[in-house]
Amino acid sequence: MRLLTVCFDTAEVAQAGGFAAALGCEFDAVVVSGHPVADGLAEALRPLTEGYTHIAAVSSMKSKDLMARLAGLLDAAMVTDVVAVTSPSVFQRPMVAGSILATVETLCSPVVATFRPAGFKGSAGAGKTTELVAAAGRATLVSETVRGGSRPDLSQAKVVVSGGRPLGDAETFERVIGGLADKLGGAAGATRAAVDSGIAPNELQVGQTGKIVAPDLYIAAGISGSTQHMAGIKDSKLIVAINKDPDAPIFESADLGLVADLFEAIPELQSKL
Repeated sequence: MRLLTVCFDTAEVAQAGGFAAALGCEFDAVVVSGHPVADGLAEALRPLTEGYTHIAAVSSMKSKDLMARLAGLLDAAMVTDVVAVTSPSVFQRPMVAGSILATVETLCSPVVATFRPAGFKGSAGAGKTTELVAAAGRATLVSETVRGGSRPDLSQAKVVVSGGRPLGDAETFERVIGGLADKLGGAAGATRAAVDSGIAPNELQVGQTGKIVAPDLYIAAGISGSTQHMAGIKDSKLIVAINKDPDAPIFESADLGLVADLFEAIPELQSKL
C-alpha cells in the first residue's frame, strides 16, 4: 500500500504526512508548480499514479476540482474532506454542512481523496518528491488575480480574522479586518455574503463553498454564524465572535464571545496590541 499526494505548495507535503501516518503507509509527493487548470493537470498526473493504492490532496476548491477529474480518468472511487481514517478503505467525512459525520467505504482501487489536515496528527516521512508543470488541457488559464499582499495563505494561517456584510465596502473591510489581521500576523477571511456583496475578494471566502480553515485562532467580526460558514471553521482551535446582536447564532459555537459593535471593539483591540 502506498500513497501519492498532490501538493500545490511545499507546506502541503508536511500536512500529507499526517494522512499517510493515519493510513499506515509511506508516501510520495508531487508538487505542482505554476497555475495549471484542472483538466490539463489531471491528464499530466494520470501516468504518475500507476502502482499507488491511494492518491490524495489537501482539501480545497482547487484540489477537489482536480481530484474529481483524476478519479474519472482512473475510474476510481473518490472521498472528499476526509477527517479520519478507520481502515485503508473506510473513512469519515462531514456531511450536511458538518452537522453529520458519515462513515463511507470505498469498494475499488485506487482510492482518490481530499483530506482536512486538522484531522490528522503525527507524520510520515515523504519518499520521492517530484515537481510537475502540467501540460495544457482543454481549458486555458487566461489570468489570475490574488489580493492580500504578504499575508499568509488563508488555508494555512495560524490566525484568521474574518468579516461579514456589516463591513459595508471593500475599503472598510481592508482597514478594519485587514488591519487587525496584519497586527496579529494572520490572514483575512470573509463570509459568502461579504464576497457576494463585493466587500471582499472571492479568494477570501471561508465556508462550505469557500475555503476550509483550521487556525489556532479564528476571529469572526460581524458574522452571524450561518451553517455554511460554520462548516468551514469548525476545526479552529479557538473561535472568538464579535457581534452586536446577542442572539447571533455564532455565539452558540464560539469559545469566546463579545457582544459589541465591531467598529468600536476592533480599533480598541488593535490599540492594545
